[in-house]
Amino acid sequence: MSSTSSSSAARDGLGDRGINRRVALVFGVVYLLVGLAGFLVTGDVGFANPDGNPLIIFGVNPLHNIVHILVGVVLLAASRRTASARAANLAIGATYLLLGIIGLFIADATNALNIIALNGADNVLHLFTALALLAVALGTDKPARRATTARA
Repeated sequence: MSSTSSSSAARDGLGDRGINRRVALVFGVVYLLVGLAGFLVTGDVGFANPDGNPLIIFGVNPLHNIVHILVGVVLLAASRRTASARAANLAIGATYLLLGIIGLFIADATNALNIIALNGADNVLHLFTALALLAVALGTDKPARRATTARA
């Protein structure tokens, strides 16, 4: 394969796996598995009950588990191409940043707005996820900029 075609393949996301693709893949697998594992501990919890059950130290309820599964599936699907992985990392990172901030105010088992059973540990994890995904999306795999020169 020539250097031109291999650099073209890398730009298209078909060659080596860029950092956005790797991060989307890893976070996707983790969130998918966490979502599935959450169902092992939420059999006796109402669908959107603010007082969820602990999955290790994180509060979960069935709705929270479904959100984790959906996030995992989106990240896994997006990990196939650099541009889609970068877009998903950016969108999910921004969403988790917003959720982490809102969670600081509603993470209480008695708050009716807490429909995904957030607790303090969830907030830390969501803010970490947000910072990691946003840093990768905004700081890596930027499209190559080509300098255009006008010919006289």
